Amino acid sequence: MDRRDFLLQGLAATVATSITAEAQTPSKKQRPNLLYVFSDQHRAVSMPGEPYSQTIAPNLDAFRRQNFSMDNCISNYPLCTPYRGILMSGRWPQQTGLIQNEVPLSAREISLGDTFRQAGYYTGYVGKWHLSGKSQTFIPPGPQRLGFEDWHVWNNTNAHYKSWTYDQVTGDKIQPEGWNCTLMTDQAVAFLQKQPANRPWFLMVSWNPPHPPFNPPAEDAGRYPKDGLKFRPNVRLAAAGQPVKGPARFLASQDGLREAEQGYYGGITGVDLEFARLLEALEESGQSENTIVIYTSDHGEMMGSQGRMAKQVPFEESCRVPFYVRIPGQKSGKSSVLFAAIDIYPTLCGLTAIPVPAGRGGRDLSGVMLGQAPRATPTLVFLMNQVPAQHVSGIEEPEDESTEDGKGTLMLVNQPSYRGVRTMTHTYAVMETGRWCLYDNVKDPYQMQNLVNDNEQQELMKELDAKILEWLREMNDPFPYVLALSRTSTFPA
Repeated sequence: MDRRDFLLQGLAATVATSITAEAQTPSKKQRPNLLYVFSDQHRAVSMPGEPYSQTIAPNLDAFRRQNFSMDNCISNYPLCTPYRGILMSGRWPQQTGLIQNEVPLSAREISLGDTFRQAGYYTGYVGKWHLSGKSQTFIPPGPQRLGFEDWHVWNNTNAHYKSWTYDQVTGDKIQPEGWNCTLMTDQAVAFLQKQPANRPWFLMVSWNPPHPPFNPPAEDAGRYPKDGLKFRPNVRLAAAGQPVKGPARFLASQDGLREAEQGYYGGITGVDLEFARLLEALEESGQSENTIVIYTSDHGEMMGSQGRMAKQVPFEESCRVPFYVRIPGQKSGKSSVLFAAIDIYPTLCGLTAIPVPAGRGGRDLSGVMLGQAPRATPTLVFLMNQVPAQHVSGIEEPEDESTEDGKGTLMLVNQPSYRGVRTMTHTYAVMETGRWCLYDNVKDPYQMQNLVNDNEQQELMKELDAKILEWLREMNDPFPYVLALSRTSTFPA
């Protein structure tokens, strides 16, 4: 049995249960360590046991079942840089300026790294960064590292076998051979192996897969025979004659979409194996009993649902992501409480008893994860996307994330600018050109019946409009929401 098969078959039952409910709560004299692991583009509906999911991910599945799952974790802005800006700053894109990809996060922001470092943590970061704008150069020690001392950032991460990192002291470029998810895990394991037990640490690990180009190790893709793959009920292929460039090319045929699914699911399996390696290394370090471990993702992937690929849209496949947390001494469980990217910063502070800096936009929901009686919990979370004006009509931008080298062109016509909300029951979004979509997620979990023109839903939409307008005013957001309400968009939902 090779190493990857062993990790799939044997480790899930051992590593995930290594911290039991009988374990002692971390000493008040030393805050718990925190291992925050997030992949890129892993949607919640592509986990074992979810309808129509054929994902093979036994380690993540065991970790979810034997620990705590936030089942309604929503990416407020389901795109790489905006999500990372929200995560790292605890503030909204309208406040930080990270309104789209390739915008740098200012070193003046009080980042997660800053907050944990100031609280006495040794801070480390490994993997995809996407917080320095278009720069692909080494960042020397200093404020641009956003509070992280042990810094192993990778560039060109969409090219999963052609990425590079740097010697964090000299800045020399290092481009080892292999799948970058595995190479990043190697660095994270090295970090865990060298940490002393008498100093708390905070490590963020950011993997690029299962993000396109859907080319995981061959043995992982090979676990998914293409002729056995199923489609979700809301999957639509491209109409005859419809332009299919960039990721949308997978929608040209069923065979094309199955090829994408095979690579996507294989990427999740690869991530599952690397997650198992991290847990194994943490166990071997002797620090599991004082370490909080989190697995999540920045956003999802449409994979043909609603006739779309990629992300940025308000549909469940795009914006609902896994969020699983292991807290030493806590029992397993799950919650349907709404929990969004904007809440992660204050919640991580809450889990580690660190004061939350003023001006953060979200709520500390650590009490939900700790099994405490929750205070007031969110009744809705805000959703948004902002396409640059020059791209609204479908003009191309100079990077196609679905190609082997991460270069090419990417069409943005299918990801419009919008503002919206996700409640416990509904998803609602308004484009600049009018009301776009309203779905009852309880009665219509695959979001196939757009209710935006249903007269019986007018009062609900007015209530949601009022909430969104209040938020936009607070953010000084120039989005033309009031004007949009006088229109009904003809954009396909």
